[in-house]
Amino acid sequence: MGSSRSDLVHEPIDPDTGPVPPARHSPWRGQGPVVGVVAVGGALGATARYGASLLWVTPPSAFPWTILSVNAVGCAIIGVFLVLITEMWTAHRLMRPFFGTGVLGGFTTFSTYAVDFTRLVQDGRIAIAFGYLLGTLVVAMTAVWAAVAATRRVLGVYGGVYGGGPGGRAAR
Repeated sequence: MGSSRSDLVHEPIDPDTGPVPPARHSPWRGQGPVVGVVAVGGALGATARYGASLLWVTPPSAFPWTILSVNAVGCAIIGVFLVLITEMWTAHRLMRPFFGTGVLGGFTTFSTYAVDFTRLVQDGRIAIAFGYLLGTLVVAMTAVWAAVAATRRVLGVYGGVYGGGPGGRAAR
């Protein structure tokens, strides 16, 4: 009767084995690979965006067509990617953080979009600035929607039912 419940916790289940030491879990356990692939993907995406800005230079006083285009293309790719990994096959657990969050998150840019908007306002181009602010959102959302619809049509995916495998699902 002198034993408490906490004393029993440290007793081995099998008398031939020693006590099990308490498990030590790192706060990064399981998240390290995810953080790593997001960082690598983000570096690749940001480099691609920077490359686009070098290929299609936008003068400081001009409308920011490059960033608008980069955001539209990135959003369209997000639409295609999400259909592929959520409706067509099961991707590796690191694919979505690497490509979706990292590469496409680094490629598309809210920060440059905000800087461009601010620059247009500071230049006194208020109507163009707000047109860019709203237009980018409309273009980005339209790009995602159109890419999802086009990808489903091309792959024969309608309403979540696919051609190919049991139950209408493509091989996963």
